[in-house]
Formats: sequence, C-alpha cells, structure tokens
Amino acid sequence: MMIVIDYDAGNTANVLRALAQVGVEARLSANPQEILASDGLILPGVGAFPTAMQELEKRGLVSVIQEAVADGKPLLGICLGMQLLLESGLENGQNSGLGLIPGVCRRIPDQAGLPVPHMGWNDLQIQQSSALTAGLEGQSVYFVHSYYTDVPKEYLDVTADYGLPIPAMIHRGSVFGCQFHPEKSGAVGLGILEKFKEYVYENTARYRYQRRPGRPPF
Repeated sequence: MMIVIDYDAGNTANVLRALAQVGVEARLSANPQEILASDGLILPGVGAFPTAMQELEKRGLVSVIQEAVADGKPLLGICLGMQLLLESGLENGQNSGLGLIPGVCRRIPDQAGLPVPHMGWNDLQIQQSSALTAGLEGQSVYFVHSYYTDVPKEYLDVTADYGLPIPAMIHRGSVFGCQFHPEKSGAVGLGILEKFKEYVYENTARYRYQRRPGRPPF
C-alpha cells in the first residue's frame, strides 16, 4: 500500500486517480502509523512553501516523514511536495523544509518574455540517470510553479529550459522529486508513476528479504 500524505495541499484526487491508472493501491492519509507502515509515500502539493510546512508541523508529520525516509521508505514529492524536500525555502522569508535533499527553494527570476509562474508544457533534458528517468529525454510535461529547487548537481537528474535550467527532477537515495505534475502530463507522467511503483515494490521486496531470519544484510 502506498500513502499519499494528506495535509490539505490540494490536487490529491488527481494524484490518486493517476496512481490507480498504473495499478497502485493507494490511500490518502495523515495517520502516522499508516505512513510508517506504507510501502512508499507520495507528497503532493500546490500553494505556498511556508503554509505547507506549517500544516505538516501542525499535523505532526515532519518527524514522521523524516523517520520513514531514514528507514529507507521511498518518497516521491510532486510540485510543491518536491520543494518541501529541501533544507529551506525563500518564499515569504526563509523557512525550513524537510531537509531530505540539500538545497534551497528560490523564486524563478523575472526575465523578458518569460512570465512567472512558469506554467505550461516544457521539454525535459536528462542530466543524470535515476530509477525514474529512462525514456524522458525530450519528452514534454506540465509545469505550474513560481519557485525552483536550487540543489547541488549530484542531486539534479532532469532539467527544463525556462531562461535557466529549471530542476525538473531530483533525487537523493530513495527520495525523488518531480517539479512538474506527472498526474497531469499524460502518458509520460503515468510512465514516471509506473517507474516509481516498480521502484517501491522492488525496495519492499529487498527490505523484507533483508529481514528474513538468518539472512545477512546486503
């Protein structure tokens, strides 16, 4: 079972519908026990960085998400959910994020002919491979955002050109992020969710194998 983390961030119905299309059994939940017992997690989101972090704090979910990731549970952040993975964000002042991937969330700079928010379809350029990037070079996906994730290059998997190389996908270990909306990106987006599903269930099988009696860890 995958859990879509519930913190009143919007867009969860579309995410759940897309997951069902790729055969994922998923449920919307803010219950810490369900989150910790899940096979994998999805952190969606639209809105403002500080408001989202305040809501996660109010529900007691910041430490729960951090504990789940520390235990090796795969996590996919979508749009604002990807931004929250970072150490901090600069929307309406400096605010702490979940601290799962080094970096700072910054506003997209104003440039002639490029309105902010960045809204619409953009092509992807792969910078390095991850479990989710196969077949994405040159594919087009749907973005809606005003801030971008400024991360060290070792965590940057995919970019899109919007006057600067906008980080479109990042990852560190079992934590992944998509700045665009895979649930609104047609077959390409569904393919990414399918890859995340495969990664989650491979990870679950490995986790269970490691904990079989008499089995040494890998």
